[in-house]
Amino acid sequence: MTFDIATIRADFPILSREVNGQPLVYLDNGASSQKPQVVIDAVTQGYAHEYANVHRGLHYLSNLATDKYEAVRGIVARFLNAADESEIVLNSGTTEGINAVAYGWAMENLTAGDEIILSVMEHHANIVPWHFLRERYGVVLKWVDIDAQGNLDPQAVIDAISERSKLIAITHMSNVLGSVVDVKTICHHARSRGVPVLVDGSQAAVHHAVDVQDIGCDFYAITGHKLCGPSGSGAIFMRAERMAEMRPFIGGGVMIKEVHKDKVIYNDPPMMLEAGTPGIVQTIGFGVALDYMMDIGFEAIQAHEKTLTDYAQSQLQGLNWLTLQGAAQDKGPIFSFTLQGAGHAHDISTILDRKGIAVRAGQHCAGPLMEFMGVTASCRASFAFYNSLEEVERLVDGLHLAHDLLV
Repeated sequence: MTFDIATIRADFPILSREVNGQPLVYLDNGASSQKPQVVIDAVTQGYAHEYANVHRGLHYLSNLATDKYEAVRGIVARFLNAADESEIVLNSGTTEGINAVAYGWAMENLTAGDEIILSVMEHHANIVPWHFLRERYGVVLKWVDIDAQGNLDPQAVIDAISERSKLIAITHMSNVLGSVVDVKTICHHARSRGVPVLVDGSQAAVHHAVDVQDIGCDFYAITGHKLCGPSGSGAIFMRAERMAEMRPFIGGGVMIKEVHKDKVIYNDPPMMLEAGTPGIVQTIGFGVALDYMMDIGFEAIQAHEKTLTDYAQSQLQGLNWLTLQGAAQDKGPIFSFTLQGAGHAHDISTILDRKGIAVRAGQHCAGPLMEFMGVTASCRASFAFYNSLEEVERLVDGLHLAHDLLV
């Protein structure tokens, strides 16, 4: 598919609407992406004409839904370049995926005093489950800081490994700073030390191709709603050897082979980790979204987003009353900022919204990072491949207005 921004934008119905009498400029992609028509059509088709429960029935609709649902496992495996689709667990998103590792693997393999290594720029979804283990089992959380530009030195993570380190849980791209982490180097050294690595790929997988075999990670979590798919969809890659060490963390249907009064026999992985009726139509839509992005091609997506990032960087740096958080080299298209002498980030966001510009304001589910940077809140403009250079200019114009009104 040839990348043409006008053609791409036409695939997303919501981008043609107005907000507060202004053309929508959607720059909250770090929170959730918009959906192309092919995904909307797939969801409509699934509910209107093809809906039935999966893995249970022998009738036509059940078989059809099951075939479409299970096909997504292979799509995700191709998307992440997993060795086999059996290493893919389908779920509701990254939060469930990380909790599956916390409850199904870490709880079985860690004891009091064992360490989990985290960076200070993790999302709460990759912090809170480990705090559960700290509170309940005495596991130690070991934090690694970033530098002033927002870079995470992989050597700092490697140097944090001790004899008690049992897991590294690290983001591939910061949802606040856009910093890209060299997870491949971390995984290579961690593997030589026998320490598994979980990578939160929620942001990174949106912006560039991911190859879990090349990275060498043990777990890699992605979430559908950030990848142009429906909310309530996602997946986590689990290396086969780690999956063999997992125990079920949710009990119910599908994840068992037999249930008796005195025992249960669990299903084989990955089904063992997929209890109950899943998000059937959401997952089917997720598969369509991944196919859509792979059809465009991540080489083309990266090239367009680099143009957006470079242009936005140059324009925002030209505002001497704007403080940007994070200046990592080769960062993703995510910009967090505050206005010098201005009010709360919510005030800036509200003014931008009146101009039809959607940004995020607050702590971005990254409390430790906010503490590290010494800010209580910031605004975040996060771009996607369907954003345009003109929208960068609209953002800058909106910031000028916010500055005039607030400072």
